[in-house]
Amino acid sequence: MTADTQGVDLDSYFARIGYRGRPAANLQTLKALIAHHVGSIPFENITPFLGDAVKIELAAIEDKLVHHRRGGYCFEQNGLLRAVLQQTGFQVTGLAARVLWQMPPEHESAQSHMLLRVVLGGVPYLLDAGFGSNTPSAPLRMDSVARQNTPHGVYRLTLTGEEYLLEIRIAERWEPMYRFDCRPRNAGDYKMANWYCCTHPESRFVQQLIATRILPQGRHVLLDRQLSYLPVDGPKTEKILADVGDLRRTLRAVFGIEVPSGASADRKLAGIF
Repeated sequence: MTADTQGVDLDSYFARIGYRGRPAANLQTLKALIAHHVGSIPFENITPFLGDAVKIELAAIEDKLVHHRRGGYCFEQNGLLRAVLQQTGFQVTGLAARVLWQMPPEHESAQSHMLLRVVLGGVPYLLDAGFGSNTPSAPLRMDSVARQNTPHGVYRLTLTGEEYLLEIRIAERWEPMYRFDCRPRNAGDYKMANWYCCTHPESRFVQQLIATRILPQGRHVLLDRQLSYLPVDGPKTEKILADVGDLRRTLRAVFGIEVPSGASADRKLAGIF
């Protein structure tokens, strides 16, 4: 089948994420799919970092993330997950958020992040497989202001007017991740936002190499040459990679990512050091 005409090849997708259940439009399946997805498909921005545009048509996303076993960022991760959920029978809406993470208070963010809203039994859930080191590994209820524990962090959602604020608990403080409303976005909205993220010289995804992977015991995070491990329990550890060879080996062994070869890629990676 082709992803353009018939959607995602679910058997290949389930094999890619290691899911062996019987999918149905229920909360058990929703929790299982997001957990398996974020645990198997790494967040990474190698494509725009190396100077190439990111294709977010469904066929291109499926080919890259499923068949070529690469990772991607929000438009790829959540674009793929949305298609899978829709084919499984879920009521899914694509949304857009203004990123606040590690931004100064006065920063005026654009709506540059894709996320999903799933309604199940009348209850709205936030699903996001593509926010890097703080990606929630479980659905978050949007009808609750209480703190929500997930296997990899504690989150809360608050609603002011028509805007939600998502925060994560870090070191006894609530840190803002992003703001969003529930207006559905279409392919054109994401095309514009994706083009900025993967081509604009001020975009973080063009300037820095980023990769994250979620495992049951914790998260691995790569930012340029710094490799961090954030365990579910225990202190954070950090390591500085030595050279391009060390970087390639780390991406392959820790994140399951094979970086494209060639002199141009090596020159770009060497610039990190």
